[in-house]
Amino acid sequence: MLARVSGPSMSPTVRSGDRLLVRRLRPGRVAVGDVVLARFPARPDLLVVKRVHRLLDGDAVDVRGDNPLVTDDSRAYGPAVAVGRVVARLRPRPGRLGPAPAG
Repeated sequence: MLARVSGPSMSPTVRSGDRLLVRRLRPGRVAVGDVVLARFPARPDLLVVKRVHRLLDGDAVDVRGDNPLVTDDSRAYGPAVAVGRVVARLRPRPGRLGPAPAG
């Protein structure tokens, strides 16, 4: 699946506007240090890209952003459930999207 990043919480590793290729995770297939797409049970409307900081009981993980100035992660919302692992960042090559807008 593809995910588009919005916000600075994973900067400089992943920047706002980046597109990420995400592979769905099977239970128990996540490791500390993985960059994942995760959902917080406390905020089911929020889907985030974060780094796994710690493995918790069951499928729960403690996730953190790479940007120390932004704390919209497990410190704010509690344990998360990783739904996918980021396997690639997709960036267009120059000239592949057509001409730049005038102005």
